[in-house]
Amino acid sequence: MTSPDLPAELKAALDGKLRGFSRSDAAGRAAAISKTYRDGGGSGTIRSETDALAYALARMPATYAAVTASLNALVEIRPDFAPNSLLDIGAGPGTATWAAAEAFPSLQRFTLLDSNDALRTLALDLVADGFRLRDASYQRGEARAALANADTADLVVASYMIGEIGDAEQRALAELMWAKTRDTLLVIEPGTPAGYARIIALRAQLIALGAHAAAPCPHDGPCPLQPPDWCHFTQRLQRSRAHKQVKGAELPFEDEKFSYVALTRAPVARRPSRVLAQPVVSKVEVTAKLCTPAGLSLTKVPRRAKADYASARRWRWGDVVK
Repeated sequence: MTSPDLPAELKAALDGKLRGFSRSDAAGRAAAISKTYRDGGGSGTIRSETDALAYALARMPATYAAVTASLNALVEIRPDFAPNSLLDIGAGPGTATWAAAEAFPSLQRFTLLDSNDALRTLALDLVADGFRLRDASYQRGEARAALANADTADLVVASYMIGEIGDAEQRALAELMWAKTRDTLLVIEPGTPAGYARIIALRAQLIALGAHAAAPCPHDGPCPLQPPDWCHFTQRLQRSRAHKQVKGAELPFEDEKFSYVALTRAPVARRPSRVLAQPVVSKVEVTAKLCTPAGLSLTKVPRRAKADYASARRWRWGDVVK
């Protein structure tokens, strides 16, 4: 499994950009940008190099961790998947592209799409002196217009971007993303009820068009969860000194909550059950909420079943149950 921490090449590139960069200025800009996103806005407030760097410092580590966790789940279900081409929609500073490049050594062609000039410039600066992504193509344009002109790709990723557009536009974009997907489409959103709602709507729309859920779902049927419950996961990541300064944080780690779905052209051969919350372990039994091929299950594994109990004690939120 790929580490949730930023790769060394990316860390070095970011460190180079940060020389002489005011952490206090970055913290102020990052707070303003975060408020815009929380209020339902998008990347329009990111206009300068300072804005782009502040955003990257504050959000790139957590976004990278969530995308990597989603890709790890996909790889676990489809260990033989070896995509050659990637299409990163709403790429921002290139976070999902970096994560995919780490997860899939087979990737050779990288295409990124975004309308934000400041984030595009930063992304190109971060790959300029590297090896893995130096030939990546970054095309500027609004998501649907740019996507319409893009080539198809084996792996298409849209991370933390569909929430920036309206409902009708989301449906049109989802259909176009699927049309550009030769094999697998991965969509990641914040792990909030609203983020989950966007994921589940896109999932239903594309399954109706012939897609198959590969992860996290073990079936193509309707999601069995009922409000106020929602499907989301969490990934812990370590904070660097600069990350803590920009976030105004004391803890050396952060837990990023995210919702995601990986959809494939062909049904996957194996879709095991998945743990939907941290199991409760007692001396008597392990109790776990599982999404199974047959639907939702509150599974209890008694201690007297020694081997099964020992295995269930190791289950963690988001794991597959074999």
